[in-house]
Amino acid sequence: MDADRGAGTVTSTDVTDVLVVGAGPTGLVLACDLARRGIAVRIVDRSPAPPRTSRAKGPNPRSLEILDDLGVAEAVLAAGSAPLPMLKYRDRAPVAQADPWAGSAPSPDATYDRAWLVAQWRLEEILRTRLAGYGVRVELGREVVGLTQSPDAPAEAGARAEAGAEDGPEADAEASRVVVTFAEDRRGEGAALRARYVVGCDGAHSSVRKLLGIGFEGTTQEDQVMVCGDVELAEDALDRGLWHQWFDEDGAVMLCPIPGTRTGWWFQAGPERDGRGRPLAPTADGFRRLLAHHTGLPGQALTRAELLSTYRVNVRMADRFRAGRVFLAGDAAHVHAIAGGLGMNTGIQDAFNLGWKLGEVLAGRADPGLLDTYEEERLPVAARTLDLTSERLRATLEAIRRPGGGLDSAITADTTGLGVGYRWSSLAADRTHPDAHTHPDRTHPATVTDPTGAPHPNAVTGPTGAPLTADEGPQPGDRAPDAPCTDAATGAGTRLHRVFAGPRTTVLGFGPGSAAVLDEVAATYGGTGVRTCRVYAADEDRGENRAGEQSQDQGEEQSADRREGRTGTEAGPPGCAVIDAEGHAAAAYGTGASARAQASAGGAASGARTGTIVVVRPDHHVGLRVPADDARSVREYLRRLHGTGHSAARPPERSSERSPDRFPDMVDAVRKG
Repeated sequence: MDADRGAGTVTSTDVTDVLVVGAGPTGLVLACDLARRGIAVRIVDRSPAPPRTSRAKGPNPRSLEILDDLGVAEAVLAAGSAPLPMLKYRDRAPVAQADPWAGSAPSPDATYDRAWLVAQWRLEEILRTRLAGYGVRVELGREVVGLTQSPDAPAEAGARAEAGAEDGPEADAEASRVVVTFAEDRRGEGAALRARYVVGCDGAHSSVRKLLGIGFEGTTQEDQVMVCGDVELAEDALDRGLWHQWFDEDGAVMLCPIPGTRTGWWFQAGPERDGRGRPLAPTADGFRRLLAHHTGLPGQALTRAELLSTYRVNVRMADRFRAGRVFLAGDAAHVHAIAGGLGMNTGIQDAFNLGWKLGEVLAGRADPGLLDTYEEERLPVAARTLDLTSERLRATLEAIRRPGGGLDSAITADTTGLGVGYRWSSLAADRTHPDAHTHPDRTHPATVTDPTGAPHPNAVTGPTGAPLTADEGPQPGDRAPDAPCTDAATGAGTRLHRVFAGPRTTVLGFGPGSAAVLDEVAATYGGTGVRTCRVYAADEDRGENRAGEQSQDQGEEQSADRREGRTGTEAGPPGCAVIDAEGHAAAAYGTGASARAQASAGGAASGARTGTIVVVRPDHHVGLRVPADDARSVREYLRRLHGTGHSAARPPERSSERSPDRFPDMVDAVRKG
């Protein structure tokens, strides 16, 4: 790869493990995840000051789970509000009210059942504060203008690694690092740094993507235009407990109160047009005219308008999400129709997928080939999201033509993000279903289309097959369900996602037969990125506290570690135990059915072999699900993610890397359909 445009002379020895370009929600989530793993990370943004824009209206349930894992969900919930009922008008008169979340409620396997309204600037502020707690601050006013990495360095490094050659830091300096040049001094010295990896999270107009020469194919619908801004309305002008939506034959206005403000509102509207029907640029006076025309409120009720912008439906996706040691995430990799609110959320979930993989490779525990699975998993999800949001936009545009139609048409179960999984991934190690890749994943990419219904240039088609039955539980690649349970050490109520929280893989053991595997895992990986958790049934004999399980004091210490942001090897012991008092965990993971099957097969005659092992990746996706007597599969899977354990860990990653074009075969299969 050759991306050296704009590169200056580099004499600085400034080196970091990962440079994140772009400090929006995607970049900040990635930086937080890396920093808590002890990875040297820097994050830059071209803006001279943090943007004060509301833009995206907030995280969906899956993103809330990620923010919970990062320790900021409580702050986000406090800063925002639950989504509001929608009051819809026609010809200035209210005609219908809808609450798309009225029928939803938290369930044992999903604590968050709905999206959350919070201004994007406030979410970013919370994430910046969290990041600063790790000693990392956003470097503002730094625009990337050059990226240089040797076109053959990755392949050469991989060949050296396969040959068993050892390179020192000096020999590695150029071959395994990206030189990044900044705009402040294109010709001078000291305006660059070296990074082992670079991640472009710098938006739809990504400089990183352009420097890499990666295509960004898709369509922009010039006739589907909306003007947006943050406005102030006179107090009591409208009920702040509702999202107001006026849809008329000649245009629309939508006003949603911004949480945490007294008089702030999100303003969205069809634009004013000139005599030839062309949309006019947004202005404060234009917003007042639109307000008066559609709502009947006096124009002067809008007292201030700022952050005005014009939105056009843009559906695009990068040709690839990686070039050598440089990755793309968020809007830099894909942009979607606004319907469903999945743009920011898909970016947050990109970051959570990539962060743990970079962490394991840089720590020297995983082979650099693990990084190939980022594109393998996230490109199909992005393609499916383009399809989903375009379909939701079409449904919404159709709905608002009729009195009573509104934005509730954009919200479906698919927009929660809870169903996104990676069953096609090479990391989905299925030993119980050899044909797992033929089973449908309800969010596996289907043929992608743009808002007009035409096939998208990067369309992919997912495999199809017979559905799984409910009692089988999640399959490898699926999101790992949550479940309320009791901490066996402290007696306090907890839940499985709390057990998963933090930068580690979790090995769950159900049934007495799982104890031996858990003990082996704890002995091999204790303190190096893997924790074990024994899940006891309510009536199961716990006996003495087993090796690898926490005492009450240790459990309390780990809770304090999480509250104070301590992670990694210093964040308490590697094992724990919980009691599945109400059977929610067994139901969520299908282990009751597994136990019955083993018993009927005679494998549980003595009770010694009864049980199931579930390996949950750091991003809360199931990696492996096997009977408790299949220790070999557990060993092999953990070795791929975390090496051979603390007794024989490799030195930190320096130069070994596969060729960026050698993606697993499944990627080609997914792309070709």
